[in-house]
Parts: sequence; structure tokens; C-alpha cells
Amino acid sequence: MPVPIVTHTDPNLPGPYPSEARPVTLRARDLGVAYQMEPHRHLWGQVTFTLEGVVRVTANNSSWIVPPQRAIWIPPDIEHAIEVLETARLRPLFVLASRSPFPGQECKVLAVSGLMREMLVALEQLDPADQGTRATLLCELIIDEVARLATRAIRVPLPEDKRLASLCAALIADPGMAHTLGGWAGQVGASERTLARLFEKELGMTFGQWRQQVRLAHAAPLIARGVPLAQVAEQLGYASQSAFSAMFRKTFGTTPSAFFADAA
Repeated sequence: MPVPIVTHTDPNLPGPYPSEARPVTLRARDLGVAYQMEPHRHLWGQVTFTLEGVVRVTANNSSWIVPPQRAIWIPPDIEHAIEVLETARLRPLFVLASRSPFPGQECKVLAVSGLMREMLVALEQLDPADQGTRATLLCELIIDEVARLATRAIRVPLPEDKRLASLCAALIADPGMAHTLGGWAGQVGASERTLARLFEKELGMTFGQWRQQVRLAHAAPLIARGVPLAQVAEQLGYASQSAFSAMFRKTFGTTPSAFFADAA
């Protein structure tokens, strides 16, 4: 029987869980917008992927917005939370810790290949407890494919300082805000120089670099669902579509239209 579809956000799903005999298992969750899974962790690794919709993954003091063209690898025993931004057909993969495709405790952004997508669909059609030849072959090929998919991340690191956290939360909620760092200083109770130092110390980048990552992260789901580039640029605070496209090309080496056409 296929994997049953779950429609609740409780992270404590019933087994079977990954094992030596079946190192990869899949869960199927169809979740509505604004649903949240509170911070939790697993003994196994997880590939967070959606067939449709958009989710936000938060882990390791960072946040990623994940459209269907991307997935996030979360290592074993790493606390993470998930928020549904657009109604999602979430299909997370659980991977046995000893078979993790990447070393270390760092999350990875994956560019989902056509092969990967088809294998996940095939795995969903198998009984979760199936340990036959087809399941074994799919598991091995999925682990091999995941290791090949790591790509440049649209990563939004999150701060611990309360003043910086207030600023960052406001920009994540509305990335098109045009305030300069000096403009934020009076609102969060810290000088411009202090905020600049905190961005470098806590987030490893300048205010402008961090804001660009936020805008890229928000652009991904908008473009993926077909919002015109001129409208995306306007929502994210760019003076023109060409200015937004130039920034996107500088980051990814291609235009937004070509990037998402290739992913599709």
C-alpha cells in the first residue's frame, strides 16, 4: 500500500523509521498555509521537500524558504522547525544516520533533479515497511543522488542579539522595506555602528548582504508560482525589474526566468 498522507503537524509520526534493511523512508503530509511544526529533532537525517507549495525551514540559527525546486538536508539530531507559507504537499525523507550523504552538522540546500523527484514519487507508492529489491534499489539510488544535489544556498542566518533580532524579524516579514541601517538604529535602540558590528559578528555579513539574502529567499516562491518579475522586484524593494535580475544573475549566474525554467 502507498504511504498514507498525514494532515496534522505533530512531528511524532508512527514508524517504520529508517533501518539498516530500509535506510530511507518517506512521509507524506498535506498541510495548509500557516501550519507550523514546533522545534523538534530526530535520530535520523531528513531531506525536507515539497511536491507543491512553499515551506520555511529553520535550523542551526538559519532560515531557508523552500519551493519545490529545492530541498533542505537536515543532519541527524539537529533541532528544526517548519512553517507552511503556501499550502504544501510535504514529502520529507528520513535517512538512517549511518548513511548520511553529507558529513558534519551543517544543513545543505539541494537542487532537486528530475530523477530525484521521480524517485520520491516512486518511493511514496511503496509500502513503508517494504524491504524488497525495488525498495532497496530506490533507497541506495536516492542516497547517491542526494549527495550530488548540494547547491549554492539562499541562506538567511538568524541573530541572537535581541536588538538585531527585532530588525531581522521586521525585514523577514517585509523584505521590501527601504530603511537604511541608520534608519533602523533609532527603532531598535542601538547605534548604526553597533548594528553594523553585530551583523558582521553574529551573521558574518553586512546588513546589505543579509537583506539581499532575505529578498532572494522571498523571491523564490513568488517566481516559482509565476508572479511577473516586475511585480516581484517591486514587492522586494528594487527600483526596477532589471535591477532585481542583475542581482539574481550575480548570485546564481543566470536570470531568474532561466533558473526556474531549468528547475522545472
